[in-house]
Amino acid sequence: MPRRPEPVSRRERPAKPALTRAGIVATAVRVMRSEGLERVTMRRLAAELDTGPASLYVYVANTTELHAEILEAMLGEVDLGPVGAAGDWRDRIDAVLGSYGRVLVENPGLARSALVARPSGANYLNLVEALLTLLNEGGIPDAQAAWGLDLLLQNATASVVEHPGREGSNSVGEDWDSLAEALADASPAGTPRVAALGTQLMSGTAQSRRKWAIRVLLDGMKHTSLPE
Repeated sequence: MPRRPEPVSRRERPAKPALTRAGIVATAVRVMRSEGLERVTMRRLAAELDTGPASLYVYVANTTELHAEILEAMLGEVDLGPVGAAGDWRDRIDAVLGSYGRVLVENPGLARSALVARPSGANYLNLVEALLTLLNEGGIPDAQAAWGLDLLLQNATASVVEHPGREGSNSVGEDWDSLAEALADASPAGTPRVAALGTQLMSGTAQSRRKWAIRVLLDGMKHTSLPE
């Protein structure tokens, strides 16, 4: 009679590390860096962590919350050094927002998620504190600074989403080229203002446009009171 194979006791298998919220987020960031944010799903993370998707929902409610946690983790890479540096406060706000934009650019998909994600951890609060500190230094009234902060971050985020090639997508660049061609060929008879400003509508670099937009927002904040 053939001898049966020796059974393997489960106790001899390496113990899996315990699931934690921090561990799940760290794994999500690693997957995002290597495969893109669109690949960061509960099922994909469950496979990475050798568990079932249902186990993850104990720590993260849904994909939207997971993306917010990823964004929170990445905000730790934003350079807040300009807050304590010398120089014009407006230039230093531009430097902080420029660093914020680069973090989004370097992680494809993160910018679009940042338009709706609501991080609330220490990294996000540090970014908010940095910008509010600079707004206060520039003499922006507190009420306008509180509302204007959202506009600054929205503009910086949307600019990354809009600018061609920033997220490594060929289709984004092609769409932008098509728009430029349409503006250049605009009919002076049918759309005279578009035809007159077609070249100017597409002019400037991403950096120059960001700097200009920040100055517009800052000037508006200082001189526009909140509605009654």
